[in-house]
Parts: sequence; structure tokens; C-alpha cells
Amino acid sequence: MARSDDPNDPKGLIREAYRIDGITLPECRSIFLDWALSLPDGRDQKQTLTELHAVYTAQDADHPMTQVLREGLDTAQAPRRRGGWRARQR
Repeated sequence: MARSDDPNDPKGLIREAYRIDGITLPECRSIFLDWALSLPDGRDQKQTLTELHAVYTAQDADHPMTQVLREGLDTAQAPRRRGGWRARQR
């Protein structure tokens, strides 16, 4: 696959997923994970995901990849505890 000019989708994974007819949610989740791992160092995943979700939701709201992007965005925006799961001192 040729490298994409889109800095939000450097390998063109999500762009290609939207072109596949009959793609399933598990396949979309796998593509999403590959996309997340393909981002260049220093890219803010939350901001990148927000931009990508806005672009593709406007194009195809019913596509399974849109649902996976929404799940990823919800996870990225969820508040996290300071110090991880063990915030209390033992």
C-alpha cells in the first residue's frame, strides 16, 4: 500500500477501510489498531482521532469504521486517574 499524504492516516489504512464493501467490525478494529501504531512519534492521538472522525463521519455515518473511530475517540477522551490504577500509597 502506498504511503498516504494525509498526516492523520500515514499508511492510508482508514481511508482504504472506507472503500471496502462489507467490512466487519472486527476487521475495522484491527485496522484501527494498525492505524494507531502507525502514527509518527509526537502526534497527539486524541487530536488526530478527532480530526479523522469529523472527516469520515460527515462522509459515511453508517460505516463500521465510523463506529470504531467513535469508540476510540470516547476512550481517548475518558478521564484517567492520576497515577494509574494504584493512585493510593500502600
